[in-house]
Amino acid sequence: VHVSEMSWTKKNVHPGKIVSTSQEVEVVVLEVDSDKRRISLGLKQAQNNPWDAFLAAHPVGSTVEGEVKNATEFGLFIGLDGDVDGMVHMSDIAWGVSGEDALALHRKGEMVQAVVLDIDAEKERISLGMKQLERGGVAVGGSAAAAAVNKNQVVTVTVLEVRDAGLEVQQGDDGATGFIKRTDLGRDRDEQRSERFQVGQKFDAMVIGFDRSKKPTFSIKAMQISEEKQAVAQYGSSDSGASLGDILGAALKAQTEKK
Repeated sequence: VHVSEMSWTKKNVHPGKIVSTSQEVEVVVLEVDSDKRRISLGLKQAQNNPWDAFLAAHPVGSTVEGEVKNATEFGLFIGLDGDVDGMVHMSDIAWGVSGEDALALHRKGEMVQAVVLDIDAEKERISLGMKQLERGGVAVGGSAAAAAVNKNQVVTVTVLEVRDAGLEVQQGDDGATGFIKRTDLGRDRDEQRSERFQVGQKFDAMVIGFDRSKKPTFSIKAMQISEEKQAVAQYGSSDSGASLGDILGAALKAQTEKK
């Protein structure tokens, strides 16, 4: 029995830490080489695959709790049931902060909760997400509200939280929540100040994409650019001689008359 076939979870350890002399064990015949008179056996194959067992007990979308075993430059490793580890990529730790800042929020030995995002038993990988547990987070696979939102669609959002990095907002009264980065709060630098917004304030923004958990990301700047392009196409052109102010003024007047 090669050491790599002795345990599902204990890698690169001395065989004496897995079994002891004279201990009786069940094994599975993996290969028989008659020419070399060699039989390859597997000890772990006679036991349940812990990743399959974890998937059965904790399907994708369920919430788990575990201890932070290690923090690397790309995420956190969490100890889970069955002596397996799951990884939280730094982009799935917290909303509205950089991956590096999110990593600094947690320490080794801390108990945390996370959502199971994906399980690949064959590759022995469990992907977890912590930010998905925050208020208004979209469940794995999306939700009816999130599914109704399309990229490039302009929707009305409400400010849930004001942060230095931007705004956490919610579509409608009970729709999907998402984040607007500081740089997406407006075209001009003086508009890119999150402190000019207040919790409960409502405004329109454009859906510019979705993150790994299907949560939408919004942008006021993208909406402004889109509206400007539409106004130029409808009320003027680059060779018409009209200034941008004239074009936007005509568009605003037309919109007011419609109301």
